[in-house]
Amino acid sequence: MPIAFADRLANVETSAIRELFKLLGKPGIISFAGGFPDSAMFDVEGIREASERVLREEPGAALQYGATEGYQPLREQLSAFMAAKGALDVAPEGLIVTTGSQQALDLLGKTLISPGDKVIVEGPTFLATIQCFRLYGAQLISAPIDGQGVQTDRLEQLIVEHHPKFVYLIPTFGNPSGATLSLERRRKVLELAVKYQTVVVEDDPYGDLYFGEAPPPSLLALSREVPGSREWLVHCGSLSKVLSPGLRVGWMIAPAALLAKATMCKQFSDAHTSTFAQATAARYLQAGRMPATLARVRQVYAERAQAMGDALRQGLGDAIGFVQPQGGLFVWARLTDAGGKVADGNVLAQRAIDKGVAFVPGAPFFCAEPDHATLRLSFATADVDKIREGVARLAQAVQA
Repeated sequence: MPIAFADRLANVETSAIRELFKLLGKPGIISFAGGFPDSAMFDVEGIREASERVLREEPGAALQYGATEGYQPLREQLSAFMAAKGALDVAPEGLIVTTGSQQALDLLGKTLISPGDKVIVEGPTFLATIQCFRLYGAQLISAPIDGQGVQTDRLEQLIVEHHPKFVYLIPTFGNPSGATLSLERRRKVLELAVKYQTVVVEDDPYGDLYFGEAPPPSLLALSREVPGSREWLVHCGSLSKVLSPGLRVGWMIAPAALLAKATMCKQFSDAHTSTFAQATAARYLQAGRMPATLARVRQVYAERAQAMGDALRQGLGDAIGFVQPQGGLFVWARLTDAGGKVADGNVLAQRAIDKGVAFVPGAPFFCAEPDHATLRLSFATADVDKIREGVARLAQAVQA
């Protein structure tokens, strides 16, 4: 007799990205599929110094069980880190440390979503968010976006129509879209939260990865300009894209009542995020190495993003359309069907694997009405020469 699994698992499927990675064992393949940073960018020396200092100065605390809310020195460092980005009034007690920002999303599912609740997400949005919220029984509503992020007029219509439990956004260099919400729309989102008393979740793992001019202030930083909006705002942050995913250090800033419920649920899940990882991250931030690390990462990713944009324009021409990214890790593109060339991302993905290059088709990033002509390309983990060669192979696949 087969194992009887929980009914909630009927609402989710295995990640399309995870399935794609099974095909990447082919020797010599160039991958634009991953959504992770380049391990060559990790400040190994700085992390080593931080961890050694932790073991030398406070081994008992770093290797022991810790508070579910987080290691207090790290909460203090994260408070200062957020203040440097304009969120001046985040007290250490106003945030909890999570095991990556992914856990923050899971805690939101546990604390806010009952089966059948409606949640508005961007179309497209982070694939793991779709899976996570569906696991808890959410009915997901797709809000359209453009080059300036979510279309706030349409978002307001959807809020009025569906009365969602909350709205989930990645306002800055979104995954997969790369779009950045304009300053005007950011204010509008906060005003909508107050007007309709709707929780807005700001997921911000990429906001520090800008290539030129800094993006607009986060919703969290802007909230002090919109009275009452802080009561309806949740902010999720992470060190994964800027320091190291392996540390699994993220955080959630939210109203006190929600933080209390999230802390309770976290206690059931993992008791606390690794105290050793937290202590290492705290020492790293305290050492003041982050600005130099960010400057280096921004420069390298900016060069790679430009190389990918140039190669796509040169190699694929009018067969593909995209907006040149100004930050983050991704190019979000759309096949145009120009000249009768392939216009389905899934079809192109299979052809591309045969040519020795991989990317992620865009359809799985939509919770409804997927655009099958879209695709996500990550420039983060390939150097400029590999990017040029990979796009050349992609061009061959488009022509095939």
